[in-house]
Amino acid sequence: MKIYEELQARGLLAQLTDAEEIRDLINEGKATFYIGFDPTADSLHVGHFMALCLMKRLQEAGNKPIALIGGGTAMIGDPSGRTDLRVMMTKETINHNCECFKKQMSRFIDFSEGKALMVNNADWLADLNYIEFIRDIGVHFSVNRMLTAECYKQRMEKGLSFLEFNYMIMQSYDFLELYQRYGCNMQFGGDDQWSNMLGGTELIRRKLGKDAYAMTITLLLNSEGKKMGKTQKGAVWLDPAKTTPFEFYQYWRNVADEDVLKCLKMLTFLPLEQIQEMEAWEGSQLNEAKEILAYELTNLVHGEEEATRAKEAAKALFAGGGSLENMPSAELTDEHFADGTIDILGLLVAAGLASSRSEARRAVEQGGVTVKGEKESDIRKTYSKDEIAAQEFIIKKGKKNFKKIVIR
Repeated sequence: MKIYEELQARGLLAQLTDAEEIRDLINEGKATFYIGFDPTADSLHVGHFMALCLMKRLQEAGNKPIALIGGGTAMIGDPSGRTDLRVMMTKETINHNCECFKKQMSRFIDFSEGKALMVNNADWLADLNYIEFIRDIGVHFSVNRMLTAECYKQRMEKGLSFLEFNYMIMQSYDFLELYQRYGCNMQFGGDDQWSNMLGGTELIRRKLGKDAYAMTITLLLNSEGKKMGKTQKGAVWLDPAKTTPFEFYQYWRNVADEDVLKCLKMLTFLPLEQIQEMEAWEGSQLNEAKEILAYELTNLVHGEEEATRAKEAAKALFAGGGSLENMPSAELTDEHFADGTIDILGLLVAAGLASSRSEARRAVEQGGVTVKGEKESDIRKTYSKDEIAAQEFIIKKGKKNFKKIVIR
């Protein structure tokens, strides 16, 4: 199966402007394509996962990826999917975030020997002459048509700033610059970016003539992929300092039954034949599929050693086997103890399982806290420093949040 057909079989392709041409370029390894990443944080998250995996797949098939870091467009902020104006970031913050992105992307993409490029659109956006830009580029955009774009609809209800209104033109201009500088003939993006991407394709063809060759593809379910990056506690980051390898593993281990096969197809590099065999799995076999998914993705992001450690830690906690050594832990010092003891509410807060004593109280009163395998419902319960240090001391809140308490 060639790469284009595999992308279809994995459910990754949605809308295409030039299907036959795209298929031929991708299958022959002749595509130079880009995907943009706005540096709104100092780490990528799992909502970026689909794009990163797609770039890796296409590169392995001989195509050349360009990772476009939006150092310039981040100064404006993408209005897509938002009902309010993004917080403006400083240039220093944006530059710092760009450097963090580069390091993380290198785990997915081979940037050696001209096999891929990483560029920052601040290189051409930061010093634009406004008058020249709107005369040269703005003339190719219809305001009436832009206002019908999906990316602006939610913002129109509360008021779309002129700053944000420029985002589509800026993103379209990115494609023109990449086409002229690097021969980039294809762009990929999420379904929420379709209007912006079409703007880039049309800009190239209008400005450079009918012989200009540029195409767009959107990723099926990419908006759902962005939702994957959010949990009740916030984003699931690729940076281990923000989301530990174990937490990352557990996130994927706990996907819904109906999503596990879809995630295996879209995000892992397991052969399709192997995944298709899992389609008949039911009951406990689905848990096995989730473990495979969690291990494969943790391995991809954090490496084999961390993936194995996370798997063993999960086995030790939930299946009663394996070593407790790799479990996430919280360290307590003398400062946490008053007269040599700490109460259950303070322990939950110190372990990072509750943000406040009131939240901890609710968790205990509602029967959601377990200590050393036993449910604890007494909010006045205390534990001595010696008691915690004497044995493996595991505290758990709910079904998925737990910590091994250690004394430093």
